[in-house]
Amino acid sequence: MAPAALLIGLGTGCSLLETEPEPAKEAGSDKVAGGAKPAEIEETVAKGGTVGGKASPCALPVTFDIAKDWKAEAVSMPPEIGLNTAANVSLVCEIDAKPAGSIGFLRVWTGDQETEDPRRALQLFITDSAKSREAEEYSETRAGEYEAVEVSYLNTHDLLDEPKKERAFAFAMPQGVVIMQLDGMDSAEHDAMLPAYGLAKESVRAS
Repeated sequence: MAPAALLIGLGTGCSLLETEPEPAKEAGSDKVAGGAKPAEIEETVAKGGTVGGKASPCALPVTFDIAKDWKAEAVSMPPEIGLNTAANVSLVCEIDAKPAGSIGFLRVWTGDQETEDPRRALQLFITDSAKSREAEEYSETRAGEYEAVEVSYLNTHDLLDEPKKERAFAFAMPQGVVIMQLDGMDSAEHDAMLPAYGLAKESVRAS
């Protein structure tokens, strides 16, 4: 059983999952077989506050906007427990969508390796946190003022009632890589929360 593997969105908590191999990529492409480019987020959502500054619940190397009624909370857990780490990053902040009527989270993971490549970090993170997946697609994007890499995929682990959409993006900071992950209870919740994810992504700036 791989340590620090965290599956979100099972509705009641977290589960440690065993490692499975990554899907094969198509020759000459960053696209994983069966994947599709992450869809553009067309809808918008009202801003409810900011996260990342000294006065916010989560002290982060970056600041970003969160949707109205979403609630941020710092994650503090002994590293030896392993539930707040995946690959080379640690979970440091959760923004809960439940007060806004959705079931899911926007989660912020950070690394401490200054030279970590965002694409590689994101690939390792997805391999560790979504052991079984399909339709995996990486693309170059921007997170506010930073160059970033984004991935979308279907989490197909057999503990789920049905495959569900998940999405994340990563970018480099002097302190290490930052990964922001959208994880809903199911694909419908995922789609409903995409505007909030888009707001956070577009508003990223240094703290």
